[in-house]
Amino acid sequence: MKNSYNDLSYEELISTRESLQNEYRDTRFNMVVGHVDNPLALRTLRRRLARLNTIIHEHDTRIRQR
Repeated sequence: MKNSYNDLSYEELISTRESLQNEYRDTRFNMVVGHVDNPLALRTLRRRLARLNTIIHEHDTRIRQR
């Protein structure tokens, strides 16, 4: 899962980030309400978002080529 974001284009990275942010928000809400099956899901989502944000930032600063 760690390296699967390297093959995506910039637009795909942005759309993936938006969907992960929505999933993260829903999971956080469900944790507050108390209906989460996997309590580690929040941590993994947060880390996946961080990886995506890093790759997007590298594209923005031209460290990675589009």
